[in-house]
Amino acid sequence: MQTQKQPPTKTTIYLSTTIIFSLLFILYLSTSTSPPSLSSDPFLFPPHSTNFSTPSIAYLISGSNGDSGRVIRVLLSVYHPKNHYLLHLDLTASNADREKLALEVESVPVFKAAKNVNVIGKADFDDPNGCSSVSATLHGASLLLRLSENWDWFINLNAADYPLVTQDDLLHILSYLPTDLNFVNHTSYIGWRESRRLKPIVVDPGLYLSQKHAISYASQKRELPGAFRLFTGSGSVILSRKLIEFSILGTENLARTLLMYISNSPSPKSVYFQTLICNSRQFSRTVINHNLQYSVLSVRHEAQLLNSTDFFLLINAGAAFASPFLKDDPVLDLIDEKILGRMPGKPAPGGWCIGGNEHDTCMEWGDAEVLRPGSGARRLEKLFLDILSNGTFRSDQCVYM
Repeated sequence: MQTQKQPPTKTTIYLSTTIIFSLLFILYLSTSTSPPSLSSDPFLFPPHSTNFSTPSIAYLISGSNGDSGRVIRVLLSVYHPKNHYLLHLDLTASNADREKLALEVESVPVFKAAKNVNVIGKADFDDPNGCSSVSATLHGASLLLRLSENWDWFINLNAADYPLVTQDDLLHILSYLPTDLNFVNHTSYIGWRESRRLKPIVVDPGLYLSQKHAISYASQKRELPGAFRLFTGSGSVILSRKLIEFSILGTENLARTLLMYISNSPSPKSVYFQTLICNSRQFSRTVINHNLQYSVLSVRHEAQLLNSTDFFLLINAGAAFASPFLKDDPVLDLIDEKILGRMPGKPAPGGWCIGGNEHDTCMEWGDAEVLRPGSGARRLEKLFLDILSNGTFRSDQCVYM
C-alpha cells in the first residue's frame, strides 16, 4: 500500500527561501576578499606589456557520481592557460572521486604551471529539477570571482557537454566582442511551462540536507509574479563577469526577489538568468538570444543524445559547444581527431603549445597570448554574422511573445 506524500508546509518553504538568502550572503563574503596571489610560469605569462590582451573565460565544469573521468575529458578539451577552471563533483559522488579528480589535476604539468585549475572540495547537490542547481552554479561562480580578477565570461558546462571549436577559435572571436555581452537563450512565451514548471510549488532538500532526497511537491499552485515578467530558455549560458557580480552581490532588489521566487520552483535553472537579464535595465540590452550550444530537442522539449550520425550536423551548426553526449561515445573521439586535434589524455593544442612530439605538441609551452585560430573560428564567425545581420538582433534581445 502506497503512502501519500505530505505537501511541504509553509515553514519548510520559508526555510528553503532563507537558505537561498543565507547562501547569497555567504557568497558575498567569499567574493569580497582579495584573490590569492599566485606565481605563474613566465613562459606562459611573460613579464612584457602588450597592446592587445586575449580575453579570458571562467569555466565551471560539473559532474555527478562516476563522472570524474568525463569531467577531466571536458576540461582537457576546453583547456587554455588564459582561462580559469573550477571542477565540481556534486554530493552524489564520493569523497574518493573528488580526491581522485584533484590528483589527476595535479598530475598535468601545464595545469600546475598556469595555476588555473581548481577542484571544489566542499560539494553541493545539483538537482536539475530544483533550486540546488542554481545554488551550485552561483556558488561556483562566486568562487571563480574570488580565484581571479582577470576573466571576462563565465560558462557552465557539465559532463555531458563537449566543445565543437578549439579555445583559440573561441577566444579569437570573443576578442572582437564587447565583454558585457551575455549569450542566453530566452523567450517570454511560457505556454505549457506555466502549469508544469512555473506555478507548482516545490521544496528541494538539496538546499539544506547532506543526503540525497526526492524533491517534494505541494498540492497548491501559485500565481505568476506581478513584479517582474518570467522568461525561460536553456540552462546552459555564457555570462559576462558584470552580470555574475550583479547576481552574486545582489546590489539591487531584483536579484534577491527573483531568488526568493525561484527557490520553490521546479526547473529554475531554465528561468533564473533569463528572467534576471530581461527584467534588468542594466543588462536587458546586453543579451544575444543564442547560447552558442547545439542541441536537438524532442517533441517533449527534451534534449536528445548526440552520436556519430550527427557529426556533420555538429560541424555545420557553427556552435561552440554541443550536448548531450553519452560517456565515451565514439563521436567524441571523432571531434577530438577532426576538430580539436586532441590526443587521448592530452589538452587540446593551441598557440601556446610550441614543442614536444607528434603525439603531444604541448609538452613545451610559450606565450598564452598567442592564438592560432582555425576553421572553427570561421564557423563561429559565420554564426555571429547570421545572428547580428538577420534584422532581428535588437528585437530578439529580450523576446516578448
